[in-house]
Amino acid sequence: MSKLELLAPATYVLPQEGQMLVPGLIIASAAQLQEEDMTEPLKQVRNVASLLGIVGYSIAMPDMHWGYGFPIGGVAAMDAEHGVISPGGVGYDINCGVRVAIVPLMYRELKEEKRQALLKKLFQLIPSGAGQGHQESSQTLTNFDYRQLIEKGAAWSIEQGYGFSQDLERMESHGVLEEADFSAVSEEAKLRGKNQLGSIGSGNHFVEIGEVETIFLPDIAEAWNVYAGQTYILIHTGSRGFGHQICQDTLTEFIQAGFANGLPDKQLVAAPIQSPEGQKYWKSMAAAANFAFNNRQRILHHVREAFHDICGISREKIVLLYDVCHNIAKMETHLVEGKFKKLCVHRKGATRAFGPGSEELIPLFRKTGQPVLVPGDMGRASHLMAGLGHIRTWCSACHGAGRAKSRVKSLNDWKGKHVIESMKERGVSVMADSQRTIAEEMPDAYKNVDEVVEVVEQAGLAKKVARLRPSLVMKG
Repeated sequence: MSKLELLAPATYVLPQEGQMLVPGLIIASAAQLQEEDMTEPLKQVRNVASLLGIVGYSIAMPDMHWGYGFPIGGVAAMDAEHGVISPGGVGYDINCGVRVAIVPLMYRELKEEKRQALLKKLFQLIPSGAGQGHQESSQTLTNFDYRQLIEKGAAWSIEQGYGFSQDLERMESHGVLEEADFSAVSEEAKLRGKNQLGSIGSGNHFVEIGEVETIFLPDIAEAWNVYAGQTYILIHTGSRGFGHQICQDTLTEFIQAGFANGLPDKQLVAAPIQSPEGQKYWKSMAAAANFAFNNRQRILHHVREAFHDICGISREKIVLLYDVCHNIAKMETHLVEGKFKKLCVHRKGATRAFGPGSEELIPLFRKTGQPVLVPGDMGRASHLMAGLGHIRTWCSACHGAGRAKSRVKSLNDWKGKHVIESMKERGVSVMADSQRTIAEEMPDAYKNVDEVVEVVEQAGLAKKVARLRPSLVMKG
């Protein structure tokens, strides 16, 4: 810790030493750096800095915690021609991400009876829990359809009636990574994902409904049609067993090919981007990303159905604000030492945060900056932010609150206690596949998201637009 040097507000440099090819860059407050669990993620920041072709810094966000190879909350950009791509820099849940939709209903107008009916309806429509999915999907999803959804991304689900064409412009990369190749995916991955479209899975994944509590930037909020008191929908999930298997397949192949040799941690195993192995992972990772876009699109469809059935609200009036990835590697062009350069930007537990003027954004967000969606925990809050396009972090920001303690510790701390009743005392109704999941995901298992987004704003990565307060939560 003593080696950290303050560079700018809430921004510290971890000096280059040993095998590090670049310095580390830590986005955090002084108080966060004193937390007892900082040692391991900072060690991982150093390890990532040793990867071939890394440019700028090995970066960690204020929600950082220990992960597989890379810290969760880690960002690293590699030279697209001479650098490497690392599955550990993306994560097992490829394109785990978040989407927020706005409902034309003041939350206070939603009476308690309808709130509970809505939560029960969501639980009926959306499978949750490890390995759970829609059995009918495995029977009706033909091999042709499977290939189409992988190659077309979320547009395929919309073609099937699960949403509206205008949803696509409100998704990162318009809901598709063009490099996806169905033939690069193993049969086992295809089998694992076949019945899982439209399901949230387990762990920290969820569907949440609540109230827009506070507006910080009225002009941007109004441009986004977000107002205090409105009802919001927050969906957090990824590519399920499909992406998990792709990650596992690739890690095995990379290690067997010797790509872990000489690395400080074999979990960092990475292949040259332009190698046959690197290209295969790139194409299969994109396939998993497109699976995840489809998955969140299906879930939003089911939530729209629930609001229509319980509240009589037209499906098309529930408007998607944005959908972002936070476990992904993408090719982007950034300014490096005065010249524009193509980079492979790994974001693992980190969110793209393009600023005003970014050409990839639709005109609305080109004016305001890209929406940055920051879920917290199910008892306190989540945040909407607007990206500022900070070049030092490759236009990246945090992805959530970040865990403060492990699932095992949280489970032990809440053992024998009434977790559902405890959440009701906080004004939050929760349904889940198991009591264990709720115990693992109690609010005190997470850092305070208000403090995390404050650091992100101080560092100039994104600015706070609105604070969201949860009320109805469906967990895996």
